[in-house]
Amino acid sequence: MNEYMTKKLDSVLPLVQKPARYIGGELNSIIKNADKITSRFAFCFPDVYEVGMSHLGMKILYHQLNRREDTWVERVFTPWDDMEMQMKENNIPLYGLESRDPLKEFDFVGFTLQYELSYSNILNMLKMADIPIYSKDRGENDPLICAGGPCAYNGEPIADFIDFFLLGEGEEIWEEVLDAYALHKKNGGSKKDFLLKIAREIQGIYVPSFYDVSYNNDGTVKEISINTEGVPEKIRKRIIVDMDKVYYPDAFVVPFMDIVHNRVMLEIFRGCIRGCRFCQAGMIYRPVREKSAENLCLAGENLISSTGYEEMSLSSLSTSDYTQFEKLANGLIDMAEKKKVSLSLPSLRIDNMSLDILKKVQTVRKSGLTFAPEAGTQRLRDVLNKGVTQEDILRSANMVFCEGWSNVKLYFMMGLPTETDEDIVGIARTGYSVLDCFKKCDSPKKANRINITVSVSSFVPKPFTPFQWEAQNPMEELVRKQQLLKDTIKTRAITYNYHMSKVSCLEGVFARGDRRLSKVIELACEKGCKFDGWDEFFKYDAWMEAFCEAGLEPEFYSRRKREFSEVLPWDMVDIGVTKAFLQRECEKAYRGETTPNCREKCSGCGAKSFGGGVCYE
Repeated sequence: MNEYMTKKLDSVLPLVQKPARYIGGELNSIIKNADKITSRFAFCFPDVYEVGMSHLGMKILYHQLNRREDTWVERVFTPWDDMEMQMKENNIPLYGLESRDPLKEFDFVGFTLQYELSYSNILNMLKMADIPIYSKDRGENDPLICAGGPCAYNGEPIADFIDFFLLGEGEEIWEEVLDAYALHKKNGGSKKDFLLKIAREIQGIYVPSFYDVSYNNDGTVKEISINTEGVPEKIRKRIIVDMDKVYYPDAFVVPFMDIVHNRVMLEIFRGCIRGCRFCQAGMIYRPVREKSAENLCLAGENLISSTGYEEMSLSSLSTSDYTQFEKLANGLIDMAEKKKVSLSLPSLRIDNMSLDILKKVQTVRKSGLTFAPEAGTQRLRDVLNKGVTQEDILRSANMVFCEGWSNVKLYFMMGLPTETDEDIVGIARTGYSVLDCFKKCDSPKKANRINITVSVSSFVPKPFTPFQWEAQNPMEELVRKQQLLKDTIKTRAITYNYHMSKVSCLEGVFARGDRRLSKVIELACEKGCKFDGWDEFFKYDAWMEAFCEAGLEPEFYSRRKREFSEVLPWDMVDIGVTKAFLQRECEKAYRGETTPNCREKCSGCGAKSFGGGVCYE
């Protein structure tokens, strides 16, 4: 461990909130001898420690890649503002938690892109590490800056800062990149030589500097062209076909402090069969690929033993769509009862919930339940292809109230395509219908009181969804709709939560943005923008000043409806799901037509080309 950095940290840690964020040394963290390492990889989560340490992808890759004798993966998080101030005043550069070595000494500095509003934190972290933010300004001795995660599928707003993107699931692709880098170090050559090699030879690698983007007079993308021979015109994502053979940790790093998700997480499958038209994850992670119940039960028991956690949660996009759900739940419940561990089941669907399973799950500890109708009327749910009816909602509500549940959360969106005020009022009506179910319930197990939370987010059109061409509601319209719903809910039994419309509008800009936004992000960072997903830090006016100085209008990216024929900034990426399928789904949305889920009938989305998963069951 870096003794010089340790002494400096010892002097500042007593002066900051939650020093456990910055010390490392947690149970199951990994220390290696840096002198015997070929590749040093700083896995950077561009948010605070409590958020990043809850991220399953970091847990998987941290332990998987640290099994390599030639590689050392360390964790890096965004310092809170009090720690950032102390680091600047005491000339402490951003460092890896395990070694406390500065990031400049690493070979790779990799960012996971989980949400667009982390982009300012990425630049701030590079600056704190004294690494040039633009890829064109970095030399041979600077680390390679890379990024992956869901937002990497349209990484164009930060393309000028990133040396290469990894598109798709990381377990295989990172092994190949590290193998190539070990060979590169042995044989010598420039950074460009290495980037060219991995772009040509490894599926899922996108090097932005090898592609040029030109624009029409109206600001839309004219053409995306290759400027380097041998790189693919379309970068195809990577997936793991056999989930039972892929690595999964038998230990997680256990923090010294509470984090957002302080529990064991078991990933049961990837992908989603449902095809909700607003949902990016449901498209980019296709096709569905499951793990076996036997492997999951064994993994769960190992993780409980190695971490000491008292809670376990299943991770997927739609837990109750798992085909071995009852077998898995029974196995985990038996283990949980013996070890006095609670089991939570997020992402349950309203239309296929099992009362027997729910009753068993709550034998250790009873918690609240979350449902996601998404829209307040059946018409709009059909537009979304949600596949949930009003009868499903009320049946499920009655079921849980009769068994004694007293806390129910209902998730909705507003600002959706074709939405009217009737749909907004319908959100309140759905909440009242659920409340009526509770009042009418005559079960002896019924709770004494009910707490219904209606949580409403603002719709953000995302790339690679059927709604990627849609306009986003103006901020003023979102505020009006939020107030309309607030005025419609007149009972204290229903708590109404909603997101800041300014934040949603900025998210919409960067979700479908192009390379010209890199300048906006740079200017915003110079104005002090960071932690944009946190209300106490968000500086909307500073962002608007940055757009103005860059000569760009945010409305161009968010409020404009796109033509199907338009070249999109992310058109060089191939996720398997075809653009033709997305267009068909968008057209069906406007007709109010639904599409069966993948287990009922194949809709020809294109994911069959990967040769595995639900397409081949």
